[in-house]
Amino acid sequence: MTLRMAITMGDASGVGPEIALRCAAAGQLADDVVLYGDAAILRAGARLLGLDVALHVIQTPAEALAGCLNVVDLARLTEAELTPGQLNERAGAAARDYVERATRDALAGEVAGIVTLPMNKQATQLRDPGFVGHTEFIAGLCGVSNFSMMLTTSEVAVSHVSTHVSLAEAIRRVTPERIGNVIDLTANALSRFIRQPRIAVCGLNPHAGEHGMFGTEEAQFIQPAIDAARSRGLDVSGPFPADTVFFQAIHRDRFDGIICMYHDQGHAPMKLIGFESAVNVTIGLPLIRTSVDHGTAFDIAWQGKAFTSSLGHALAYAWKLAGRPLT
Repeated sequence: MTLRMAITMGDASGVGPEIALRCAAAGQLADDVVLYGDAAILRAGARLLGLDVALHVIQTPAEALAGCLNVVDLARLTEAELTPGQLNERAGAAARDYVERATRDALAGEVAGIVTLPMNKQATQLRDPGFVGHTEFIAGLCGVSNFSMMLTTSEVAVSHVSTHVSLAEAIRRVTPERIGNVIDLTANALSRFIRQPRIAVCGLNPHAGEHGMFGTEEAQFIQPAIDAARSRGLDVSGPFPADTVFFQAIHRDRFDGIICMYHDQGHAPMKLIGFESAVNVTIGLPLIRTSVDHGTAFDIAWQGKAFTSSLGHALAYAWKLAGRPLT
């Protein structure tokens, strides 16, 4: 049996389920996907948007049929609990449950992988105060501590030494061990498609420290990690100033991947160059997980305004990781 790819519909108050419905109505979701969420919300949302989407409610992916939108219905919400654009504690908790069920099914080999639509961290934290984000939650379910977030476009992939922590904590996490782990995770992921990935490593400080004038972390922590990666046979170079390395990668085709030291060092340029096309990939997991690279957009949720192409890009990259060539 050919496995389907799981999609989690995200926070019901945001754009996630809207995007899934609009893609399905436009014929952009093939029979090889199954949506994890709440059928009641999807029915109410389809009426709200005036969409004709044939839903098939199932309890396991094996029950999926062709020619409809198959929904693993967790039945967490009612139609009355569709609250577009509003912070909703029950919707936040439900979104977490969709991800947990899809992750467990992926670990059990019932789906080929997971594509996640956006959750609202604040809403989810109302029930689960320790919730940090999709990436950390899924890694925890997998029992994995060595993982990273990688953002990808058709031009470059960017991995992060740290993501959802304070800037002060991000600086503390700049260690040779952590940098080396992220280099290896990135090289392993890109090696599925590129024979010898060319990886650039950013500095932490302005101008990559300017030979110690603006900081010593590059010499103390980053350079040793680069040297160790080279000794393992990887094509790794740096540390480079973060303000020029993206230009070199995209416009000079010098690098396939970039290692960034903290969240905004990687996210800001990637969202500039590929806000609608970038894909979020969690590397280091025993399963495939990609995500759209945007949030719940409460300000435009359920108004038919959200762009839908991001889901297609995330699905395509998930299938690419699963061994199906991009078309």
